[in-house]
Amino acid sequence: MQGRGTRGSVEFAGARVLVAGATGVLGGELARALHGAGARVAVTGRDAEGLRALAGVLGGAPALVADAVDVESVRAAVEGAASALGGLDAVVVAWGVVAFGPAADADDAVAEELFVVNTLGPMSLVRAALPHLPDGGAVALLSAVVADAPTLQMAEYSASKAALSAWAGVLRRELRGRRITVLDVKPPHVDTGLVDRALAGDPPRLPPGYDRAELVAAVLEGLREGGREVVLDPATKRLVRR
Repeated sequence: MQGRGTRGSVEFAGARVLVAGATGVLGGELARALHGAGARVAVTGRDAEGLRALAGVLGGAPALVADAVDVESVRAAVEGAASALGGLDAVVVAWGVVAFGPAADADDAVAEELFVVNTLGPMSLVRAALPHLPDGGAVALLSAVVADAPTLQMAEYSASKAALSAWAGVLRRELRGRRITVLDVKPPHVDTGLVDRALAGDPPRLPPGYDRAELVAAVLEGLREGGREVVLDPATKRLVRR
């Protein structure tokens, strides 16, 4: 079957993949890697100019402007991608914003935006995409290591990623009968410039950024092999699929 393996895995040659957050650093690198692996990629993001430029690099990929905080634009982007590609075999969601500071001092509006972009937006996109995914399709969600290890000065960000990870775990079990892979990707700090665009506060001391190319390769392996999670191995400090 086009774009699908036998265990809920994705064979990239000819696979129809929507990448959300494609105008971000990680989203763009994931879109280019999937295209390079033979997938037919559609991209969505809120930066229209950046999206057009990326679409050109991807050989004229369908490009659909959408903002995670606008549910209607998210749904329209999914429908547009499915229509342009003739269906979907996988979706990859790489949306994310961050904020820093003590939990007791967090601004309510900032906390709300964190949850909308990091949690509710990805949930809306996946719900819209599921009717287009065949049995054996795949969903990849980028949560973060803080989903399992909440970090000081990052309480709201940690909570938003933990909520997404919990949702992914339930979704995976509920979709077992359809053999749909739900891959929860939990990378450590990655240098994408996100901390320089924080919604609030200054970052705490962070470790050196994890290698982006290795992260992208781990995501593609997880999709290809039908993995449940991509996590940091404490012994090797490398990302592993499980």
